[in-house]
Amino acid sequence: MLVHTRKGRWAAWAVFAVLFVPLFALPLLVIAVASLSTHWSGAFPSGPTVEHYAAATRGESLAALSVSLQTAVGAGLLALALGTWAALAAASLGPRLKRVLDALFVLPVAVPSVVVGLAVLVAFSRPPLLLNGTRWIVFVAHTVLVTAFAYLSVSAALTRLDPAYAQMAASLGARPWYVLWRVKLPLLLPSLTAAAGLCFALSMGELSATMMLYPPDWMPLPVKIFAATDRGSLFVGSALAVVLMAATLCVLLAVARVRTRAAYR
Repeated sequence: MLVHTRKGRWAAWAVFAVLFVPLFALPLLVIAVASLSTHWSGAFPSGPTVEHYAAATRGESLAALSVSLQTAVGAGLLALALGTWAALAAASLGPRLKRVLDALFVLPVAVPSVVVGLAVLVAFSRPPLLLNGTRWIVFVAHTVLVTAFAYLSVSAALTRLDPAYAQMAASLGARPWYVLWRVKLPLLLPSLTAAAGLCFALSMGELSATMMLYPPDWMPLPVKIFAATDRGSLFVGSALAVVLMAATLCVLLAVARVRTRAAYR
């Protein structure tokens, strides 16, 4: 913390607490408490129970969690591959062409995700790429939505990468593919793992575009949460939300562990 006086540090922590608790911690705490309750008619919940978690970890709810994990892993890996390839290609372009490529990749983030969902629905509802009604259209939509974050993360890492390593390897006779595989990618590994974690987390929580595209046999957990709360089952929806947060957090912690090891290689 860049505050060198004791009073300044206490003031900074106080401002942080005032902003963090009501904006971030309190809503999550309310969801966690609601997931363990059966009634909430007053200031505090009543009827403590774990039945909501029993319902959230079996049957259709467990299948929805599995769908979310498969979609997030698949879309995240594909987005990481596409974003990394595009970032490496953009690094060799001129400034003007790179700005155009940056704009193209950032465009899906600049518009509402429901617009992306509609675009994917229209694009893949007719031959030769008829994906409407299949799980693959959900993968496509999630990949389109999260590739920009992988591209931007890797592009930023490339600007900080010292070109001397690649130049030294090339001067020793290493071919371009060998320089990429054995020099650049290992140096970019911390940024790649961070981008993978971000893509995974964003895909796990994506709802707007998914609502327009998912088939009945491929319902991700955010859609299940929305359906539960839309029916008035707020406590079951809260339990599902906690399960979603826990699953996402576990994967992000695993990615962070890999990223830490990669940083000290």
